[in-house]
Amino acid sequence: MGKGKLQKFAEMETFSNVFQYPFSAIENVPFDMKGRWREMFFHNDNPIVLELGCGKGEYAVGLARMFPNVNFIGVDIKGARMWTGAKQALQEQLPNVAFLRTNIEIIDRFFGEDEVQEIWLTFSDPQMKNARKRLTSTYFLQRYRHFLNDKGLVHLKTDSNFLFTYTREMALHNGLTPEVCTEDLYNDSQLDEATMNILNIRTYYESMWLERGLNIRYMKFRLPKDGELSEPEVEIEFDNYRSYHRPGR
Repeated sequence: MGKGKLQKFAEMETFSNVFQYPFSAIENVPFDMKGRWREMFFHNDNPIVLELGCGKGEYAVGLARMFPNVNFIGVDIKGARMWTGAKQALQEQLPNVAFLRTNIEIIDRFFGEDEVQEIWLTFSDPQMKNARKRLTSTYFLQRYRHFLNDKGLVHLKTDSNFLFTYTREMALHNGLTPEVCTEDLYNDSQLDEATMNILNIRTYYESMWLERGLNIRYMKFRLPKDGELSEPEVEIEFDNYRSYHRPGR
């Protein structure tokens, strides 16, 4: 591990808006804030929105600026990335944003029933060879149901045609009709101004893909608590540009 990363990890230990519970530690460390994030950290009754796989936390911080009456939590296992957003939030004195460093596979251990109102998935790894690891797979949707309120919103913003197509087919297969679904976000004249203002927040990866001339895709759907979920039986062509080097965020 480089010296810069070690310094960031050390500094993260002092951040009041960061909670670190990697998989290796959670079995032996109780998480007392489960179901009590509003009471113990935010000190309000406002809605809670998660950014899963938040990277540098661009969306969590950007949304916190735009919506001071909503609470945002960025989640990722990569602490060196998360350091950027956490430090920025502290410098800007944003009281409505926090960061949780943990594995998303165990995300349901940190939030109580109906504690979360929305989930953002921003430029997630499409996991083209392993459906179980995709953050929009039924495996993960079942976990989200443990803490997302009934018919809570799931947002997907991605450059990946593979992940977008898979998620759309998964949603339609399970009767989760998307409320918004566009394959070319910044050239879609049918999106209203309020939606575009939110979607204009750009992550590191988004800027990189836009520079390469790739379309940005977006969809959102509501996830009910009840009803069996199953994977769609569909063949999807892999993204051919994924062989490009993907530098760290």
